[in-house]
Parts: sequence; structure tokens; C-alpha cells
Amino acid sequence: MSTEKTETYGRAEGPVAAVCPGCGGTGPAVRTVADACADPESRSGGLTDRLEKSPGVHSGSDSVVHFLEGMVMAGIGVGLAYSGVQNDKPLYTVGGSLLAVLLFIGTIWVIRGERRERRAVLAGEAHAERLWSPAHHCSSCDSVFYPGGSPCPGPLTPEQFKKYVWTEAGYGKQLDNKVKGVSLPPGMPSGPGGTPGHA
Repeated sequence: MSTEKTETYGRAEGPVAAVCPGCGGTGPAVRTVADACADPESRSGGLTDRLEKSPGVHSGSDSVVHFLEGMVMAGIGVGLAYSGVQNDKPLYTVGGSLLAVLLFIGTIWVIRGERRERRAVLAGEAHAERLWSPAHHCSSCDSVFYPGGSPCPGPLTPEQFKKYVWTEAGYGKQLDNKVKGVSLPPGMPSGPGGTPGHA
């Protein structure tokens, strides 16, 4: 029994390397955004922050600590008010009461805001991952691109990329002013299969 040997001509073994549409860079200069962010040099140089997938949010345990801190400070206000009542000092009574109420309301407001942020990040997590994961970063020209050309056919700056991913995932309000002011290429779709100009 003979075995046939299949030969392939003109095909490279292994995956095809991504080529940057901006400068033509390839090889070690071009890595996935995830690999670029994981590099210790990227962390110290600020690239990891410029390519963040989602905003950092306080954990549930952070919120518990913030609540306890707020209640301790409100307790100080209650103590002042009690001291004013005991020593017949109306200024302490009124001031301590107002301080306690304001600190209590402020603490609840902060805790609710942190919970809203956690929910927003969780809700947009899957969409952010779909837009962030296939992207590549070229260190030669400091650009981000999608090897398949979709959803954006050309290169983006790290700030444009971050604005695009965050806006489409629902985190646009949490962008800092520097990134909010960046304009995206004209006609850029709002996501896979989306409509142009959304972000």
C-alpha cells in the first residue's frame, strides 16, 4: 500500500504574521494588544493605560470599606451633636447634626456610584472583549489595527482605539478629557455590523 505525500507550494507553515497597515511593520514589532499590555515595559511606559480594555472600578470590598469610613465620620458628627445637647451648646448640636446627615448622604451617594460603575463595566465586558482582543499594536509606529480590516480598515492611535472600545462598550462617560477629545476616523462603524459615526 502506497502513501501519497501532499506537498504545499507557496504557503508558509504556521500562522500568517499580521502586517501593520500604517508602516508595514511585522514580526516582533507587531503584537496583539493583550500581549503589548502584558509587557512590563508597556506598564512602566504608560502604553498599558493607553490601551486599557475597560475602566478600573472599586471592588465590592472597597465599597464596604468606604461605607465604614463614611459611617465613622458621620459618627463624629453625631458625637458633636450629642456633646452640644449635653453641654447646652446649640451650635455644636446643629453643626454636628448637619455634619452627620451630610456625611451619611454623601457616603450612600458614593457607594451607589461605585455600584453603578461596576454594573456598567460588567454589562459592557463582553462587547469590549470582542473589540479589544483581535486588535494588534505596532511598536514601530505606535498604532493599533485590526488584521482583518474590520471594524476599522486603517491604523488608529492608542487613544482612538481606547475611545472606540470604551464608547462602544458603554464606558464613554468614564474616559478622561484627553481621550474624549480625540476624533475617530470618519465613517468608522460603531462595532461589528454597526452603523458609522456612533462613537
